[in-house]
Amino acid sequence: MSVDRLLTAALRAYQEPHDPAQTDKIFGTTTTLLSNLNNPLNISLLTSHLLTSRAIWELPDGLRTCLRIISIYNTGARHLVQNEQDNAKLSWGQKPVGSALRPEEWAGAVAKGADERSPRWKHLLVLTGILVGMESDERRALSSGLRSTLEQAVVTAANLALQDPIQTNEFGRDGVILALTYALPILSDWNKRSLNCDLLIPAALQAMTGPEGFHRGEFLRMISAGNVAGHEAFYRNSPDSFAEVQRLMSRPLSQNMGPLSRLAAFALENATDSRLVLQAQDKLLAFSADLLENWKQCPFSDIDISAEATVLPPEMLQGPWNMLWQLLKKVMYTVVGTLQPIVGRCLLDPYLKNDATAPLVASRTLRTLRNLYFISSRQGADTFQVYTFTYLTSIDIITRYPDACVSFLQETQPATPQANAPPATVLDQALTLFYLNLAEHLPLSLPTPAAESLILTPATSHLSLTNAAAAHSAPQISYTRPLFEASHSAILSVMSCPQHADLTVALIPFYIDTLLGSFPSRISPRQFRLAFKTVMQIVSPPFPISATHPHLSETLLEMVHFRSLSAGALSLPPEPAPPSASPLASQRPAAADQPPMSEQTTLVLALVDTLPFLPLPIVEEWLSRTAEAMNGVADAGMREVARKRFWDVLVSGEMDVERSAVGVAWWGTGGGREMVLLHAPRPSGQGKGEGEYMMSGALGASESARL
Repeated sequence: MSVDRLLTAALRAYQEPHDPAQTDKIFGTTTTLLSNLNNPLNISLLTSHLLTSRAIWELPDGLRTCLRIISIYNTGARHLVQNEQDNAKLSWGQKPVGSALRPEEWAGAVAKGADERSPRWKHLLVLTGILVGMESDERRALSSGLRSTLEQAVVTAANLALQDPIQTNEFGRDGVILALTYALPILSDWNKRSLNCDLLIPAALQAMTGPEGFHRGEFLRMISAGNVAGHEAFYRNSPDSFAEVQRLMSRPLSQNMGPLSRLAAFALENATDSRLVLQAQDKLLAFSADLLENWKQCPFSDIDISAEATVLPPEMLQGPWNMLWQLLKKVMYTVVGTLQPIVGRCLLDPYLKNDATAPLVASRTLRTLRNLYFISSRQGADTFQVYTFTYLTSIDIITRYPDACVSFLQETQPATPQANAPPATVLDQALTLFYLNLAEHLPLSLPTPAAESLILTPATSHLSLTNAAAAHSAPQISYTRPLFEASHSAILSVMSCPQHADLTVALIPFYIDTLLGSFPSRISPRQFRLAFKTVMQIVSPPFPISATHPHLSETLLEMVHFRSLSAGALSLPPEPAPPSASPLASQRPAAADQPPMSEQTTLVLALVDTLPFLPLPIVEEWLSRTAEAMNGVADAGMREVARKRFWDVLVSGEMDVERSAVGVAWWGTGGGREMVLLHAPRPSGQGKGEGEYMMSGALGASESARL
């Protein structure tokens, strides 16, 4: 069929709606015509009729129809550019391929077809297709002047479409956002600044969370709409379960959420009305709350990651289950990527960084991240840079406002676990973990009563409950160990604050008892050493506790030293490496590179770690006692590890000048060199007989005999 007859057939087909198969043929015919018509007037005519065609627009297939309009003009532009390059290489007499129009002529003819008969948002689809087809992927088919004109036309069409909500309607608004996700990376910075970001923000957020986007998390509600034994319904791809996830994943905006979040971020960064930024944050918070509530009602929320392989069949793990979590992670990445410019603007915008608004912005951001934590806590998904900036910056902001810190912790405080109560759900444990991790950063901003009730009470209850569960061999889930470690960190953060000294003194006996009771079954050697070292710093100068309770530090040392005398000498299993995405992965040695470590060796190393912080009068005494404990390590390899660490503390500069002087004297004239290098017992003049362990100041057997 000739091109003219094909054009006539296409124009006739545009007039009435058809079935999907016939509509597909119409799109294919249009693409062919755009690449082969030689008359600019025919191209303009084709475009004008396409944008008003009943066959296309009377029953559109959602945003897929908009995407197909962009696609056919993108394809037509690519073919035109490629045909021009191929025709330039033809020999004399060979017939040229495709349209004889130059790219500038073709683009101008298409633009003329986007006339007043069709709305502006449809013009944007056509113009975006031309721009992407001719100027993306390092293609430069247009002159700089025509490209700039085309970019300005894209921006103008977008602005006018958003300014006319009646003609544009909800469908057209989503079409504008879809087109801009493709056009924005190509636009020059000058033309980007011409976009009306105040109108773009609500349109982008609605597209992101609305029916063509994540649909307020309704896909989770569809999954939970089946029976309680919804695993099978999910796997069977029933319309009420996984089919909804598949439909959402296939939508154009869902597939393009990365560019959409960058478009929203651009609009939030450049909006002139700061109130629109706050409204966008409220919308993200409401969306995350809906998502959390829908997940809570979903029967799959009770499946722990450690039990997935036993609960779900392999076919489901690799198919529906994997796709569901891909979608949830996409939700999390999109929301966090949109939150980041809001938090960044809070640091610079006078309207947002004032004392009335800044704590609200930080609190809402943290609450949104909390609602998404059941996703971001899965396999280290919260370790990417944008999340870290958003999270830590929000914490930095809220810590300037003690009332906001108290209010946030009160609103999000988890229920206190009870020993005889049913175990908390997986989701509840995830939210508790977020709470404890966040609370760790806030003690300096809290009054002592608030620190006790909002941080210490939930943290200590989890430590006690975990020890009780361990004693009864309760089943563990993936959050058990992180919760235990987060509780330790939260308690240590409160104890490290000088203003909470009275609270710390009352807490230390309980904490040290819990710490010793948890090692080595519930806490790793590295974590035990870090925790004990932190406590010893707190009770040593210059902290005020060292003045009010001068003997506390030596009492704690005695407890660990006494425990080391009867500790096990068998090697402990190496500490498992964190997820590869974790920033700690590069800092912590792999299991194969970790030196062998026993319970006894860990306790000795904990004593060694505390030497730089001890009160000056007891430094020499505990240098000797630590060396004796080190020599008591039976395994030669483990003893060598302890000796290297002991030597490192003495010579690496960890001790200050005064303690270093004591260390030098002890090494040279106090028998330290012989004790460390030759395993010699402590010299008799130091107040203790060989093999005797007594409180400081007690008389040994030889001294009492002389008396």
